Amino acid sequence: MAVYFDHRVETPENSVEPSQLMWHSALSILAVASRNSTAGGNVNIYLQQGEHVESCHVERPHRPTMLCWHPIKPVLALGWENGEVLLLSHPSGDQNALPSTHAGRITLLEWSSSGSRLVTGDQSGDLAVWRVDARGRLQGNHQVKHVYNSSVTCCIFKPSSPGDDVKMLARASVSGDENALDMFSWKGAPLKMGPQEGLAFYVSTADGKVHSVDEHGKTSVLLSMNGAIKKMFYMETRQSLTVITDTMMLSQYTLGPEGDAQEFQKVKLSSKSGQNVDIVWAQNGLVITATGEQLIRLWDLERNENYALSLDETLGFERGEMINCVSYCAGKEILSAGTSHGRIAMWKMAVHMDRSRGDTKAQWKLQTPTEIEGNVTQLQWGSSLNLLAANNSNTVVILHEHVMSAHCSQQVAAVQLTPTQLSITQFHTGLHLALQSEMHIKGVCVTKDSATVWSGKQVTVFEMSGAALHNKGSFPCDSHVVAVHGENLYTVEPNRVQIRTPQGTVKQLLTFSKAEGNPVLLGVCQSYLVVGTDTSHIRVFDLTRRDAKAHCNAKNLADLIPNLGALRSVKCNANGGQVSILITQVNGRPDQKVYFYDIEMDTVTHFDFFTGRPSSGISQPEDSERQRFQESELSGRCPVSHFWDESEPRLFVCETVPVSSETSSSGYWDTVDVSVVTLFCTQEHGLLLQDCYPKPAGLQALLALDVPYYYFSCKEVSATSAPANQSQPSRGSVALFPQMVSRRALRDFEGLETCDKSTRDAMLNFSFYLTVGHMDEAFKSIKLIKSKAVWENMARMCVKTRRLDVARVCLGNMGNARAAKALKEAEAEPEPEAHIAALAIQLGMLEDAEKLYKSCQRYDLLNNLYQAAGQCEKALEIAENHDRIHLRTTYYNYARYLESMGDKSLALANYEKSDTHRVDVPRMLQDDPLSLEIYVNRMKDKNLYKWWAQYLESQSEMDSALEFYESAQDYLSLVRVHCYMGNVDKACEIAIDTGDRAASYHLARHYEGHDDIKQAVHFYTRAQAYNNAIRLCKENGLDDQLMNLALLSNPEDMMEAACYYEEKAVHMDRAVSLYHKAGYVSKALEVAFATEQFAALQMVAEDLNESSDPALLARCSEFFIQHSQYKRAVELLIAAKKYPQALELCVNENLTITEELAEKMTATDSKDLSEEAHKELLEKIAECCVRQGNYHLASKKFTQAGNKLKAMRALLKSGDTERIVLFANVCRQKELFIMAANYLQSEDWKNPEILKTIIAFYTKGRAPHLLAGFYETRAQVEIDDYQSYEKALDALSEAVKCLSKVKNSDGQQEAKRAELQRKITLIKRFINARRLKAEDGEEALNICEGLLQEPELDVAVRVGDVFGFLIDHHCQHGNFKAAYSKLEELQNVVPSQNIRYYVKPGSLDAMHKHMGLTMYSGDQKNNEKEEDEVEEDLNVP
Repeated sequence: MAVYFDHRVETPENSVEPSQLMWHSALSILAVASRNSTAGGNVNIYLQQGEHVESCHVERPHRPTMLCWHPIKPVLALGWENGEVLLLSHPSGDQNALPSTHAGRITLLEWSSSGSRLVTGDQSGDLAVWRVDARGRLQGNHQVKHVYNSSVTCCIFKPSSPGDDVKMLARASVSGDENALDMFSWKGAPLKMGPQEGLAFYVSTADGKVHSVDEHGKTSVLLSMNGAIKKMFYMETRQSLTVITDTMMLSQYTLGPEGDAQEFQKVKLSSKSGQNVDIVWAQNGLVITATGEQLIRLWDLERNENYALSLDETLGFERGEMINCVSYCAGKEILSAGTSHGRIAMWKMAVHMDRSRGDTKAQWKLQTPTEIEGNVTQLQWGSSLNLLAANNSNTVVILHEHVMSAHCSQQVAAVQLTPTQLSITQFHTGLHLALQSEMHIKGVCVTKDSATVWSGKQVTVFEMSGAALHNKGSFPCDSHVVAVHGENLYTVEPNRVQIRTPQGTVKQLLTFSKAEGNPVLLGVCQSYLVVGTDTSHIRVFDLTRRDAKAHCNAKNLADLIPNLGALRSVKCNANGGQVSILITQVNGRPDQKVYFYDIEMDTVTHFDFFTGRPSSGISQPEDSERQRFQESELSGRCPVSHFWDESEPRLFVCETVPVSSETSSSGYWDTVDVSVVTLFCTQEHGLLLQDCYPKPAGLQALLALDVPYYYFSCKEVSATSAPANQSQPSRGSVALFPQMVSRRALRDFEGLETCDKSTRDAMLNFSFYLTVGHMDEAFKSIKLIKSKAVWENMARMCVKTRRLDVARVCLGNMGNARAAKALKEAEAEPEPEAHIAALAIQLGMLEDAEKLYKSCQRYDLLNNLYQAAGQCEKALEIAENHDRIHLRTTYYNYARYLESMGDKSLALANYEKSDTHRVDVPRMLQDDPLSLEIYVNRMKDKNLYKWWAQYLESQSEMDSALEFYESAQDYLSLVRVHCYMGNVDKACEIAIDTGDRAASYHLARHYEGHDDIKQAVHFYTRAQAYNNAIRLCKENGLDDQLMNLALLSNPEDMMEAACYYEEKAVHMDRAVSLYHKAGYVSKALEVAFATEQFAALQMVAEDLNESSDPALLARCSEFFIQHSQYKRAVELLIAAKKYPQALELCVNENLTITEELAEKMTATDSKDLSEEAHKELLEKIAECCVRQGNYHLASKKFTQAGNKLKAMRALLKSGDTERIVLFANVCRQKELFIMAANYLQSEDWKNPEILKTIIAFYTKGRAPHLLAGFYETRAQVEIDDYQSYEKALDALSEAVKCLSKVKNSDGQQEAKRAELQRKITLIKRFINARRLKAEDGEEALNICEGLLQEPELDVAVRVGDVFGFLIDHHCQHGNFKAAYSKLEELQNVVPSQNIRYYVKPGSLDAMHKHMGLTMYSGDQKNNEKEEDEVEEDLNVP
């Protein structure tokens, strides 16, 4: 809550009409250009309270046209209509005229961002750029000059490029960054500190062109528009240029890196023709226009949306009041507008908790206007966020925002209404007074008998005597803060506090050292004064005696509180033992903690409202549940004001707001989410939460705490609400005025506001001990209280503190049996909050019950609460959002309530939502048949149609009833009514067409009643009432239809029909079939065997399974064997668990045993076979499978029988190599490994995998002699097939190694090893000869000749290979005779073999050619035979 002090500027005598005003961007100085009473004009500079700076007065015979402050220095650039440009310095008043450059009226003055350049432009189109030094002095002549031949209108400097962040560079340098070190060194380029000044700019002219001027002064046309350009703005977020013409055409251009501009949006702004337009550019691309209408228009370029803000007559604006000008303060987010009736409207942007922006128009909240005289034509916010200058065409008014002063003490409260008026309320007498002061009130302090006000320069003391106020004393004083105790006033000066009389006489000085600082904060409670200084020191003084005495030494809080920037507020308690402190952090933000300084203990504790918890080390007696509740209620907040109770030293209250709102100095009063928190503060127990509740609606700021009340300031009451015949009070006089202060009882004293002091003290002690958790002490403090009101109030307190144990005692003393019963019943709920809520309901604390139900999310109970309280809309909202399971019930109860209230239309709608309208609406409207018929026809609901048709039928309106029955598609009722009316054919048609079973049943009953048995059976069948149809068939001998009906009916009816056929001894096959269908298989078989119904028997036997009677199964199997149906007989034998018989039948009749059949015969869960019999059965099945060639199944059954050897043999017969290998590896038996390896020798063991497996299996089977035999065989194959003696040698070597591993070897093994060694020796000699062939041919020949002499050479080396080697060697050396001689020997040794197997064909051809011999006939013959075989092979198609 704030007011604006208006200060009229001290205008010189010759200044008639102010034309322009401009605040300095950094200093609180205002420049005003005015017209003189003559033809000339002047420019003056004023301070923030309107004081004229006489040295800064400039007067010329010409009128001033432009004003522009230097952005940093107090230098003002002035432009005149004759083209003169002047630089005026403040406060010296030095004037520095620019060289004569312009001949026309100055239309443009613009400084660069740091003030080093000044751009000037005139009406003729001349533009000049001037250089200014760091002191704001002109440097020589203009640097650049351009002539555009059209009036220069606007100028914008391009944004500067960001400079180097010095802090970041310093950190990088310390961490060892060489680049950063180079930038700091002298060797590198000069370091650019901060943002660099941009010297390029854009300038617009009246012919619609925008020119771009670069850093070197070169100009070029950027864009061109139709109409003179009125405003230009640059949006950094989009890097775009916004241009507005005098025709209110807005265009946006994107600026390219090459200096080009591309238009991307063009709109026409709304305006009123013939009026001056004020255009303001706000933050984030918001364009605000005032066009002389009753509203202002806003265009959001970021969101591309527009809206308007209008005046509200309910706030004091008048109809027809026009808005002339606007100004926007970005720091305060306030938009101000001046009107034609001398009012200043202000819209404040609403602040949301999540900082999100909702509906755009809803962001702005119109405030109560500030009134000045005249027609406001110009507004501008100053550099200080609290200054606003307004031009009303006659003078300039500076409005200074001030937080409304308020104070409350000793049941007297004062609240400031206007800058000079206070409203005073005396609660102990009930009087409401108004104080009118001659000065602007900046502060007020009241006691029981006096009210003291001050303005910062003057202090005035008023004495209250009954309904009158008397000026007791007034004196000049520059103190900005004053405190009062008794007859003493306490004011501050540098390094001291003055104790004065009401007339201003200084009685005592309280001095402070230089280290202690200057006093800036004062606080008085009872007889103690606390003083806070600008160096964060505090001192407490005892005021009980004539002179104030120090209660403690000065304390430097900076030593105890980390991150302390400055003190915001200090208050002491009633006994002077505790001081509460609010601080501002070093970064300038308010701290979220309240600090408590214990004078006796010299310690500081705190309560952190950001986390909702006190400082560590302070005991917390609350349980975890209450602790969580406290943290959820208090976390994320910041304290804004604090007070101690005036008589109870333990009780402390604090006002908190959400963290997002703490930066506002005065706006938190308008924040909805303000909480009032009460704490107990003691040395023994620390800080304990006593109560926390939201600030009630309609109240503003907390003023004081004086048990049993909180004191609040109320909403502001405008002067227009006073009666018209009531005159304003004269200065210093008293007048009746509306009350501006309200008080609210503490939670523990609701209903006990008028209690005596002893009761009040007992309640305080009870609340304290209850908070601490000392129940014995709490009950001791109230044991003498007999008042039911007190006990009820304590029960209410238990709801807040969540102490049900104490609440039960309170209810007992109250004698409230109903509440005690409700509390006991609520204990069945699992949530503790629900128990407390039940207590709150019984005590009438519905809001607390609502919060508790919400906290434990028991929305069903909250729904019931709302319904019981008659808050049906809230109940529906809860049901729709959280309690959907009871939504229809809630609608129904609401409808019943509305029906009881007579609101049938709304009740009808809720009955429909509850889906009970089909019953309740006809019941509700039964006394109004016409409305009911209209409702039925409108709803078109089948149930309602049926209800209405039944009503019409009861009224004997059969035709109308038939129509509604048909609309309801109630075919049963249609048939019933038609039968009643005798329209049987129509009823039959309806039953047949619709197929409705109920209708068909009713019609069948009708036909049966009229002895039409055939039709009755037909319609009973359509109604699927087969038992009735069967009954009629049996009664009337319709045996043919009986069978079909029985098959359609249930098993009981089938059984009855079968008995019927059996009793009549006719159609026995039907009886068998029906017994079978009914599930009586044994009975069916019995009848079938007895009557020899073999066809039926076969059909029945198909459904037999293992659960059937074994004897019955055996009998059926014999039947199938007799009729050669062996497969079916086998299945029945298996079902009867006669597995040997089933297997014997398979063997005898050569039935293929499938895997499924084998599994059935070898069921492992069978208890009819012993283990031995089961194995025997498995082996028999396997042997049968072997005979049938099903080796895999045989192997499986052998395995199940445990005979793995036979299983392997079966697999070997199958030839499935993969399964053989797998089975051998799984079984891991030596015999199986050997059998598998033997089998694999028959495969292509040239395959590396098979070869590896053979070796592994022989090794695992521990059969090295067999492995040696395999190697020997392998060696022989290498020799015979591939003549690879090297591989044969390797294989034989492996064979010898294997034989060496044979244990207990006999003579046969030794002979075998010697034989292998001889083979190895011979092969080695032959391999050696072949190797020496190229090196030493003679030696090779000798070796071969020696081999030919060896007996039984063929067992190791083939003779033909040796002869072939000799023949090839002789042919290669041209010794064909020797070769031929060896050839003849070879033919003699192996006469039956083809010599080409041993001798190379090339050697034979060369030898025959040189010897002149023909080819041996045997060879030729063999060759011809081979050629024939080749041709034969090639001719195969």
